[in-house]
Amino acid sequence: MWQTAVFSFFAGIFGANATPHFVKGITKERFPTAFGGSPVINVVVGWLGFLLAGALAYWAHVDQNPGAAVICGALGALLLAIFHATIGAFGKP
Repeated sequence: MWQTAVFSFFAGIFGANATPHFVKGITKERFPTAFGGSPVINVVVGWLGFLLAGALAYWAHVDQNPGAAVICGALGALLLAIFHATIGAFGKP
């Protein structure tokens, strides 16, 4: 069960982080990343984040512990959202 909890938690984190990058990219808006802020870079970063979140969810064996997977995934997404809503990755609220 610990594997489900940990992998689901990180799937939530990566999925939540991928969302703004992907959305900003497909709407042709600049958004900062570690690799630059162009829309194309954001689409790629968001897409890779979604792939990683999906892989982590797959490896979490969600079907064996669905309750733990949902709770830990939601907690990971919430914590990353709060982080970005406060100090953010670049120290700007």
